[in-house]
Amino acid sequence: MSALVRSFWDFVRELATDNAYERYLTHHREAHANVAPLTRRAFYLKEQQRKWSGVQRCC
Repeated sequence: MSALVRSFWDFVRELATDNAYERYLTHHREAHANVAPLTRRAFYLKEQQRKWSGVQRCC
């Protein structure tokens, strides 16, 4: 894969937040090395709860 295509693909994944779990793992290794990271499924469920809980109103 050419560098340009790879760079574009990384950009698309960043926009779609498709790389959120990988970014979480990087942060976790650096900041919380003594604690096991969440599984991909647990991370996804936690993010869904964070995203959709709280105040839900249109205005």
